[in-house]
Amino acid sequence: MIRFDHVTKRYADGTTAVDDLSFEVNEGELVTLVGPSGCGKTTTMMMVNRLIEPTSGHIHVEGEDIADVDPVQLRRRIGYVIQQVGLFPHRTILDNTATVPALIGWKKAKARARATELLDLVGLDPKTYGNRYPEQLSGGQRQRVGVARALAADPPVLLMDEPFGAVDPVVREQLQDEFLKMQAAVRKTVLLVTHDIEEAVRLGDRIAVYGQGRIEQYDTPGAVLGSPATPYVAEFVGADRGLKRLSVTEIEPDDLEQPSVARFAEPPARAAARMREEGARWAVVLDEGGDLHGWIGVDEASLAGPDGTVGELAHRMNAWVPVGAPLKQAFGVMLQHDAGWVAVLDGARFLGVLTPAKLHEALRRSVDADAQGVGRDEVEFDSVADA
Repeated sequence: MIRFDHVTKRYADGTTAVDDLSFEVNEGELVTLVGPSGCGKTTTMMMVNRLIEPTSGHIHVEGEDIADVDPVQLRRRIGYVIQQVGLFPHRTILDNTATVPALIGWKKAKARARATELLDLVGLDPKTYGNRYPEQLSGGQRQRVGVARALAADPPVLLMDEPFGAVDPVVREQLQDEFLKMQAAVRKTVLLVTHDIEEAVRLGDRIAVYGQGRIEQYDTPGAVLGSPATPYVAEFVGADRGLKRLSVTEIEPDDLEQPSVARFAEPPARAAARMREEGARWAVVLDEGGDLHGWIGVDEASLAGPDGTVGELAHRMNAWVPVGAPLKQAFGVMLQHDAGWVAVLDGARFLGVLTPAKLHEALRRSVDADAQGVGRDEVEFDSVADA
């Protein structure tokens, strides 16, 4: 979709912003360009829509050399989101969003219908916000409008320059979450510039880590964090890269332990006898379909009278995460609820529990799998959980 072939940008004073850059971005892929200020990442992105012209080399978008395309027509085919948004203050939010479709000749009704659809997609009710003006919106809301405007003409490529950098950390995380949901739905080819390695790891399908005008490593977030290609990359991603990797390592069923199980309708005494036989201090409570209902301790099950059921005594299960969630989310839930494990669910169906030892093992398997170029299930080592 986007291909750089030996691209260099050198200014008249001799400064080389980008030096012999070659890489490809696949269709539907979100690639983050990350590095310190002045390393060339924004220059790289701005050469894609010819806001900056390369000194040498070629850039292809959808198989076409952009040097052969009229710059204005090219920019109308490429969505562009900047940190300060750049909304027109005298135009309503709906009209701001419909700007590019109007410029390329869409009829007004079609352009406004598309703008309405996009505002809804980015979480802004068009009935509430469509007739407002930019000054009436928060910074985070204006950023959402900027994304909607960039997508309005349905461009195949989206360029984003520090798109979430102008808002506070809480809003930034919310915007990142919403953008990931939106990207899953629209699957644009995205180049996103950031100086924040955590943002790059969280959002990118692949990461380009920039040194001075060059890409030091171009790989998946897991590979960059687990196997830095150079000392520079290792220093840039930080000594805590193992913790950062928690956010890009998903929970898989093979990571889970199977605890003692009590059934919703069974007598507490029977459940207590089974827990004691298994050496368990607690059991998860499941209904007959395998859905999670809660948990019960062996002592309270033992002290219960002959009447009643386990389900009547079960405690609500607050410490749980869905399968496929990142290990970071599971770790956060453990800390939030002061829990020694979290339940892992597929919908409501109980799959098992993730313990701290199993979380550590999953992280180690992920790192080793990337280093060896194999699947996580093919990695073998002595498990702490089995010790």
